[in-house]
Amino acid sequence: MRLIRVRFPDLCDHVLPLLSPMETAARIAKQQAMQKTGLPKEQIGCFFITPCPAKVTDIRMPIGIEKSEVDGAIAISEIFPQLSSRMDKLTPKDLESLSNSGIIGVSWATSGGESSALLKEKYLAADGIENVIRVLEEIEDERIGELDFIELNACSGGCVGGVLCVENPYVAIARLQRLRKYLPVSQNHLEKNKTVPEEMNWGSGLEFSNVLTLSEDISRAMEMMMEIDKVEAELPGLDCGACGAPSCRAFAEDTVRGSCRKEDCVFILRKEIRRFADSLSNLDLDGGKRTNDDE
Repeated sequence: MRLIRVRFPDLCDHVLPLLSPMETAARIAKQQAMQKTGLPKEQIGCFFITPCPAKVTDIRMPIGIEKSEVDGAIAISEIFPQLSSRMDKLTPKDLESLSNSGIIGVSWATSGGESSALLKEKYLAADGIENVIRVLEEIEDERIGELDFIELNACSGGCVGGVLCVENPYVAIARLQRLRKYLPVSQNHLEKNKTVPEEMNWGSGLEFSNVLTLSEDISRAMEMMMEIDKVEAELPGLDCGACGAPSCRAFAEDTVRGSCRKEDCVFILRKEIRRFADSLSNLDLDGGKRTNDDE
C-alpha cells in the first residue's frame, strides 16, 4: 500500500479499503477480553506475533485509521524457540479451542491464498517486490485488465517468506499443504447476502504521498537535482547502508533535502577527521617552528 501511494498514485482508488486481518482480529480479541475480564479496553494489551517487519510499521503508522488496536509486534523468530518445547506437550484437546482457521484462512500465508479465497477465476497473484512493481506498472499502463482481484505480496512466497520467519519458506509451504488436508474449508465467514461490517472498513481512503517530488518550483527542483549529483559524486558509491539510506543516491537526496548531513556518511566523516587531524598536526609543527625561531 505504501508503495502504491508513493509511486502509483493513480491506483490509490483501486485499493480495497479494508482493515488487515491483524487489525480486525485485534479488535475482536479486545472485545472478547473486555467481556471476559470486565476490564476497560485501555487496560488490555494486544500483541501480534509476526513474520513481517511491515506489521510493525502498520501498528505505529497505520493507513486508513488513526490508531491501531494492536499494541505491539513480536517477531516469530524471537518467540518460537521459547515456545517450541512447550508446544510439544500440548494435546489435540488443548489445541481445539485455539483453532479458528480453515483451509481458506491458513492459505493466506502463501502467495495466492487471498485470491483463492474469493472462489473466483479472474484474479492475479504476484510475490516478490520486483514482480510487484512490474505488475503495478503494467496495471498503470492498462496492459492488465478484466480482473476482479489482484493480490500483491512484497515477500517472495507470501508471508511464509517473511524475514522474521524461523523456517525455510519452501519447507513452510510444504508443511502448510500437509496441514490443509486435515482442516475444514472455512471456520469464519459472513452470513449469506450480508455486507462487510462497517467496523472492518477504513476511516479514510488511501491518499497519494508526494515524497518523490523535490520541490513544487521546477527551477528549484532542477537546482536540487544538480546538488544531488554533486553530493553523490563525493560519496564512495558502495551503497553500504551504514548511513541508514538504501543507496548513496538516496543519501545524497536526503542530504539536499536537509534530512541529514554529509558527515553522516562514515567515509566522508573519516576524511573530515583525517583532514582535521592533519590541520592540528600542521598547527603544532608551525607553533614549534616559531618557538625555535624565537629562541
